[in-house]
Amino acid sequence: MDHGGEVEDCRASLLHGQAGKKEKRQAASASSAPAPGGSLGRRVYEESKQLWVIVGPAIFTRITNYSMNVIMQAFAGHLGDLELASVSFACTVLVGFNYGIMLGMASALETLCGQAFGARKYHMMGVYMQRSWIVLSVCAVLLLPMYLFAGDLLRLTGQPPEVSAMAGQVSLWFIPLHFSMAFLFPLQKFLQCQLKNSVVAITSAAALCFHVSVTWLFFSWFRFGLAGIALALSMSWWATALMLFAYVSCGGCPETWHGFSVEAFSGLWEFLKLSSASGVMLCLEHWYYRILIVLTGNLKDAAIAVDALTICLLINGCELMIPLAFFTGTGVRVANELGAGSGEGARFAAIVSSTTSLSIGIFFCALVMRLHGEIALLFTTSAAVLGAVDKLYVLLAFTILLNSVQPVLSGVAVGSGWQSKVAYVNIGCYYFVGLPMGILLKWHFNLGVVGIWGGMIGGTAIQTLILAIITARCDWEKEAMIASTRMSRLSQVQ
Repeated sequence: MDHGGEVEDCRASLLHGQAGKKEKRQAASASSAPAPGGSLGRRVYEESKQLWVIVGPAIFTRITNYSMNVIMQAFAGHLGDLELASVSFACTVLVGFNYGIMLGMASALETLCGQAFGARKYHMMGVYMQRSWIVLSVCAVLLLPMYLFAGDLLRLTGQPPEVSAMAGQVSLWFIPLHFSMAFLFPLQKFLQCQLKNSVVAITSAAALCFHVSVTWLFFSWFRFGLAGIALALSMSWWATALMLFAYVSCGGCPETWHGFSVEAFSGLWEFLKLSSASGVMLCLEHWYYRILIVLTGNLKDAAIAVDALTICLLINGCELMIPLAFFTGTGVRVANELGAGSGEGARFAAIVSSTTSLSIGIFFCALVMRLHGEIALLFTTSAAVLGAVDKLYVLLAFTILLNSVQPVLSGVAVGSGWQSKVAYVNIGCYYFVGLPMGILLKWHFNLGVVGIWGGMIGGTAIQTLILAIITARCDWEKEAMIASTRMSRLSQVQ
C-alpha cells in the first residue's frame, strides 16, 4: 500500500486551515481514550475497560459460533472415525479455506467503519456495509465450484478415496452456510465497530440454542446422518444473520443505517482494493493450518492422524476464540483512535491489548501441559487416537502461546489499514519458510505430523516477530493523518 502520496496530501491539507478540525478530532478522542497525562495505572485501567467492552462479548460470540462447529464434529465422531475425518476435511479444510477469504474481505469494514466511527462520520458506515455485501456476494459465487467439486479436489491432493468421496457429498450441504458468510460477516463488523457487541453476543447465543436443538433432532430423531448435521450448521448460521439484520433494519442503528442506498454501488473499486488486501492477509493465515490437515491426510494411517490433529486443532480453536476476540477489539480500538486523530491512543491500545492477550495465552498453555492426557476424551474414546493426541500436546501448548500474540498484531494491522503490507509478510513467512520447513521435517527427517506442525509453527513465529517489529517502529501520528485522508477520500466517492 502506497502511503507516501496519502501522507503528503494530508500534510498539505493540515497546513492550510485544518487546525480547527484537528482540535475537534482530538476533543472527540479525549472522550474515548485515556488521558496521556494520567498515571500509567489509571491509563491501563481506562483502556482495559474500553477494550473489554468489545472483547468480552466478542469472546462469547466467537466461542458460541465455534461451539456449533465443535458440536457438529462431536456428533460426526459418534458415527465413526471415517465420518469424523470426512467432516473434518469438508468443514476444516474446504469451508475453512473459504471462511478465511470471506472473513478477510469483510475485515475491511473494521478499518473503514472503525475509522468512520472514530471520525463521527456515522452515515458512511451503512454504505460501507452494503458495499461489503456486494463484494462478498460476488466472491461467494466465484468460490461456489469448490463445493460442487470438493470430492475431486480432495482426491487431487492425495487424500484417501473413501474420505474424499464422503467429504464431497457432505460439502454440498455446506453451500447455504457458504452464502451466509457474505451476509453475516459484514453485519457483525458493522455492529462491532459501533460498540454494539452485546447484540452480536445475544444473537449468537440464541443461534447456538437453535443449533443444538436442530442438530439433535436431525441426528437422533430423523436419522439424517452427516447430511443432517451439515444442514443444521448451515441453518444456524443463517438464523444468526437474519436476527442481526432484523435488529439493524428495525431501528437498532438509527445513526448508521438509513436503509438500502444506490451509493453502495459507487466507489466499489476503492472498496474492493482494501477488501482484497484484507482477504489475502487473513485467508493466508486461515489456510496455513488447513494445509496442515491436507498434508496429514497423506500419512500412513491417515484417518488416525487426521482425527488426532483435528482434535488438537479443535482444542486450539476453542482457545483461539479469545485472542481472535482481541483481534477484533484491537482492530476496533486502533481504528477508532486513528479515526479520531489520536496516534498515541492507538499505540497505547495496541500495547494494552497485546499484553492482556499474552497473559491469558500463558495461562492456557500451562493448562494444556497439565491436562494433556484428559482433554481428548471430550471428542473420542479410541485408544489409537488418544495416543496420537498425547504425542502432539507440546506443539499444541506452544501454538496456543504463539497465537495469543499473533492475532492481536494482525488486529493492529487491520485497524491501521496495513493489510497489503502484512499480506506480503504472511506469504513469505508462511509459504516460503514455514510450509517448506514442515514438508522437509516430515519427509526428510520422517517426523510425520510432528514435523509438519513444528515447521509451520516456525513460520508463524517469524511472522509474529516481524509484525511486532513493524508495530514497535510505527509512526502513529503519521498513521492518524493517513486515516484522516482515507476517510475524506472515501466520503467524497459517492
